[in-house]
Amino acid sequence: MNILNLENISKTYMSKPVLHDVCIGIDSADKIGVVGANGTGKSTLLAIAAGKTIVDDGKVVMGNDIRISYLPQNPEFDMNKTLLENITDAIYAGGDHWDKMGEIKANLAKMGIDDPECSPSILSGGQKKRAALVAALLTPADLLILDEPTNHLDSEMIEWLEDFLNHYRGAILMVTHDRYFLDEVTNQIIEIDKGNAYRYTANYSGYLELKAERLDYEKAAERKAATLYKKDLAWIMRGARARSTKQKAHIKRFEELRDRKRPEEERNVQLSSLPQRMGNKTIILDNISKSYGDKVLFKDFSYSFRKLDRIGIIGSNGCGKSTFLKCIVGDIKPDSGEVEIGQTIKIGYFSQENEALYKAAKDFEDMRVIDYIKETAEYVKTTDGMMSASAMCEQFLFDANMQYAPIEKLSGGEKRRLYLLKILMGAPNVIVLDEPTNDLDIQTLRILEDFLDSFVGIVITVSHDRYFLDRVVTRIFSFEHDGTLFQSEGGYSDYLLHKHSEEGETTGAANNSAPKDKASKNSYKQPRVKKKLSYNEQKEYDSIEEEIMELEEKSKTLEEEMVNAATDFPRLMELTKEKESVDAEIETKMNRYIELQEMVDMYNNMTAE
Repeated sequence: MNILNLENISKTYMSKPVLHDVCIGIDSADKIGVVGANGTGKSTLLAIAAGKTIVDDGKVVMGNDIRISYLPQNPEFDMNKTLLENITDAIYAGGDHWDKMGEIKANLAKMGIDDPECSPSILSGGQKKRAALVAALLTPADLLILDEPTNHLDSEMIEWLEDFLNHYRGAILMVTHDRYFLDEVTNQIIEIDKGNAYRYTANYSGYLELKAERLDYEKAAERKAATLYKKDLAWIMRGARARSTKQKAHIKRFEELRDRKRPEEERNVQLSSLPQRMGNKTIILDNISKSYGDKVLFKDFSYSFRKLDRIGIIGSNGCGKSTFLKCIVGDIKPDSGEVEIGQTIKIGYFSQENEALYKAAKDFEDMRVIDYIKETAEYVKTTDGMMSASAMCEQFLFDANMQYAPIEKLSGGEKRRLYLLKILMGAPNVIVLDEPTNDLDIQTLRILEDFLDSFVGIVITVSHDRYFLDRVVTRIFSFEHDGTLFQSEGGYSDYLLHKHSEEGETTGAANNSAPKDKASKNSYKQPRVKKKLSYNEQKEYDSIEEEIMELEEKSKTLEEEMVNAATDFPRLMELTKEKESVDAEIETKMNRYIELQEMVDMYNNMTAE
């Protein structure tokens, strides 16, 4: 059932077109993830759907009695009311008059907020976002709109939210950078690119494949159009005149080809830096400890960082991860122990709350993007030679127009990207990242991940983004409840395997004896030797060749239909998907045919012997 339509909507901010003639329909069973670069209009799209932003053109059509619950990127609270009052007001405004006090308190506690009666003014930005998420999830709605819901959530909270949304009985429209989360929760992806919206019926992994197919199709169509244009241009140059209706149509086609909008190549950014000198002494943590009151964050921890270490730091919110990083970079002193920094070490520190971003320059918001970067360096050495600040801005998706715009015009995510670029322009040999994936778009994350692949130095990162950890790190430090740090080789997925293996050793040892005893009792029984195909196997063997031939004929027919549908993109995509399914079935049948034939040959040899 259709519950909301965005019909030909357009929106411009400060002379910058964000959305142009976008059409989107949302059904009651849709679980939609919105992706795109920072500043392309993802948050604007969500705010329009939620009724919080008015469109310049087009209209928003909503079904009767449709209820919407909305989590903005930066939620606001009434500071004259308690946190609990803010949340209950939001829930009751959504039309729910049941007493949810117990459920609210339980979910706040799950999000690491133990005092529901506190003033919102004492909460950090992350706590406010988590409290607003609780309000959004508990507000009765037919459409749940979430802008970056995984920001400031630890891994356990993210997994809980995945489960909640997978069981949610309404439609979901959300923006998130978390690629694993998109794969688990969504069944559709909308990509915002240069003001346009492209829709894909798939989760994130499926979207990547379908997008590649779309781009390949656009390139093929452009090659065909370019060939026709050259032929028509030669015809025009020969002095053709519109002496007949047919020739007029030919000239019109030429003009349409000449003025056609050409597909833009997706930028494949490759960013790498030259190795920076690093002596034998890097960073040494010697029995460091840190507590706040009775809460022990970490104790007696020692580690000597190696030159190419890729360390991922994980743990629940409030466990001390950011404090640990601040001890490493020297912003906080440990209660005991010592942090030793080698003389050649140059640290680039990307903090969680962007405080360094705003401290770095006077009149920060009025500064131009390029001037902010040039404060750090005019040039930086890369494997491709010296690269200017302007060229580095281009690599980080700040085009010429954006470089000379005041920083105040940037979105929150674009400011984070700018801050990251400034860190890298400093040419560090140790990069320390505190929640780098918060508010960064997936395209920027890929740039960062590729950069870290070739970075010759140490990387230390706090992150709850499981994909990012699997992609970047080779060792995990996990904060445990007793102030110890559990070390695991590999990425996040490897950590989970090691952790579960360790936890299961004790219980597993007691359970392992029973199966072994049972196996030993039956070990004397010899299995019956099989001498021919079973009835079902023989039946399958007799018919499988004919089935393969029929599938091959079907694949050939589909290929012919694809050629005829070359200009009908939706039909072409449908046929392509069907052909892929048929070809996959052919491969499966062929493998099974080979397996059955080997069995037949083996049994024939046994009979002959």
